[in-house]
Amino acid sequence: MSEIKKKLLIDMDGVISDVYGQFIKYEYNDIGLTQSLNDLKGKLEHQAFKYHDKYVNSENFFYSAIPIQGSIEAVRRLNDVYEVFIVSSAMQFPLSLTEKINWLTKYFPFLSWRQIVFCGTKDIVYGDIMIDDHFKNLDSFQGQTILFTQPHNIDKPKGKHTRVHNWKEIETILL
Repeated sequence: MSEIKKKLLIDMDGVISDVYGQFIKYEYNDIGLTQSLNDLKGKLEHQAFKYHDKYVNSENFFYSAIPIQGSIEAVRRLNDVYEVFIVSSAMQFPLSLTEKINWLTKYFPFLSWRQIVFCGTKDIVYGDIMIDDHFKNLDSFQGQTILFTQPHNIDKPKGKHTRVHNWKEIETILL
């Protein structure tokens, strides 16, 4: 009899995909402004970037993002141990659906389409462990929660969540 694997839910934007880097790049190309990560501390993305809505609704915004360092290798190793699902709130930005699926196919080809969940709210998902950078997603989750540090959450208390700063720390906890 095979062992039942725990369900590991992994957020996309800000956890495996560097959307902050995208916003910084788009803002520089658009208006010549370069904000440092320190400038963004404590601000949600839509607060930090004046043209947030324009950028997230631009063609290639999500597809041209780079993976967060160490995420590909770590997710590959975690996928051998856990039942991994990429869970992304993608419904608000219609262009993101195709771009995110194509991005995942490009960088995480070892994940099948069955392991990808796009939703409007993460309140409806369940599993054993969730890795996310937003408290709104982690706070209502019933399992173990891992808070991935990003500028918007860096100065906030971690609460009941385990805070990590990179994928090496996640591997130390989960492998």
